[in-house]
Amino acid sequence: MPTSASPSAAARVRDAAVQALSWLIPVDCAGCGQPDSPLCEQCERALRSGGVRHRTLGEFAVVSAMDYVGPVVGVMRSLKAEGRTGLARPLGAALRGAMEGTDTVAGGLVPAIAAGAVIPVAIPSSSAALRRRGYGVVELIVREAGLHCLPALRSVGSGVDQRALGRAARERNTQGMFAVRSVPLRPVVLIDDVVTTGATLRAATDALRAAGATVIGAVTVASTPLLWSRDTQG
Repeated sequence: MPTSASPSAAARVRDAAVQALSWLIPVDCAGCGQPDSPLCEQCERALRSGGVRHRTLGEFAVVSAMDYVGPVVGVMRSLKAEGRTGLARPLGAALRGAMEGTDTVAGGLVPAIAAGAVIPVAIPSSSAALRRRGYGVVELIVREAGLHCLPALRSVGSGVDQRALGRAARERNTQGMFAVRSVPLRPVVLIDDVVTTGATLRAATDALRAAGATVIGAVTVASTPLLWSRDTQG
């Protein structure tokens, strides 16, 4: 099943309209607060210069484009909490760069996805978050990266905000968090926005593997830096 196909015409029109509005309304920079700029040149440059971070989660690799610090925090918060969907564009570019910079799959992850040899699966938003925002954050970023994820998972958890939870509490909160809509027939790479303890990625992996899928790794836009054995390339 092709996974690099363009999103539907309706999705493209909707995204273009929402993003145009978010960039046209005068706002401060999401990264540093500089007035009259949705994303200033310095913060945009910071999003482009992250490199690639590697971490082992269980027996597979997690790759991230940048540390979740500085302007990245503000940009992600503005995308999630303020509806500034135009910010998905630079985040998507960073995600694409991380995917192109990893050797998780022989011959390259992006070519493998384009050929249908690897299936990208996005970590879905909770139902409450979808109702509140009107869009899926990860799915929007992935589309800006020029990819299309198979909607293999749906969220069935309580949607409790994990930001204030410790590692053990996060693990308990994510147990049974996902149900499988359809079982990918080829190896899966998970896509998420931010990895902290890895609890969400583990919950998604557990659900997919219990259904018979093969999960080979994950790619995220950003990572909480203290959790990484740092290996920055490029």
